[in-house]
Amino acid sequence: MQILVYLIPISLFLGGLGLAAFFWALRSRQFDDPEGDSRRILSDDWDDQPRP
Repeated sequence: MQILVYLIPISLFLGGLGLAAFFWALRSRQFDDPEGDSRRILSDDWDDQPRP
């Protein structure tokens, strides 16, 4: 039972870290056009200058 004193704060910290990474991904607009990406990967056209 003594190990729970260490495991609970570590798990809360890692969960918060994952949540912070998810919100960072939202703010950096990584999920803006998922449907367009799925169609773009199937096309034969090559994009010489990818979008930033």
